Amino acid sequence: MEHNPLRHSAADGGSQDLPGLLERAEITTCSALPRGSNYTFLVEMRAETGAILCGVYKPKDGEAPLWDFPSGTLYKRERAAYIVAETLGWHFIPPTVLRNGPQGVGSVQQFIEHDPQNHYFLLKDKHAAEFRRMCAFDWLTNNADRKAGHCLLGPDDHVWGIDHGLTFNAAPKLCTVIWDFADQPITDDILKDLEAFGATLQTLDGAITELPQLLSPSEISALKQRLELILARKRFPGQHEGRVPWPWL
Repeated sequence: MEHNPLRHSAADGGSQDLPGLLERAEITTCSALPRGSNYTFLVEMRAETGAILCGVYKPKDGEAPLWDFPSGTLYKRERAAYIVAETLGWHFIPPTVLRNGPQGVGSVQQFIEHDPQNHYFLLKDKHAAEFRRMCAFDWLTNNADRKAGHCLLGPDDHVWGIDHGLTFNAAPKLCTVIWDFADQPITDDILKDLEAFGATLQTLDGAITELPQLLSPSEISALKQRLELILARKRFPGQHEGRVPWPWL
């Protein structure tokens, strides 16, 4: 299979709604990806425009049971993370939709071409501003699995974050490799975006209206509480407030 991700261009219909294309495109091939405790597939799709799309498909029925996350919810958390990032204006999560596939309902996320050897620890110095936002996002969403390999560099030098199935737990779960900003002040631009997000979260306007379909009431309540804490402290968490994942890559 050729790894041709959907790109924004006139040639492949980039003026159209990207998530909509991922939802409607016909899945033509589905190949299992190695590694990981959950079933994950690389799918090739053909859009109505004729464009060939590649996506990462994570079916609900392929999720391994976990003691601390409700069964069959990880794919919804992938979608919830994308919605929150987009609402914040932090476009670092590839377009992610929920749809049916060969293995049943699950999440499908745009595949990003990247060099798997290029991970967080090799990118952090050049892309510090992007990783500050990602660090704040992980705290906000209570990400329990931010490995170095979940940070990708696209062909256009854009930093992406993937694998957000272990997010939004109501109990503290922060586990990340991004501790370079521990206890540092959060920059004004990030705080401004978080404040605007808070107003949207209170009214559940726009795309955020989908959150109650993806997360439990207690998880949404915990999200609001974490946001209040971040805005009150105005500093990134100290390393004593979380863990480093193992394996870290």
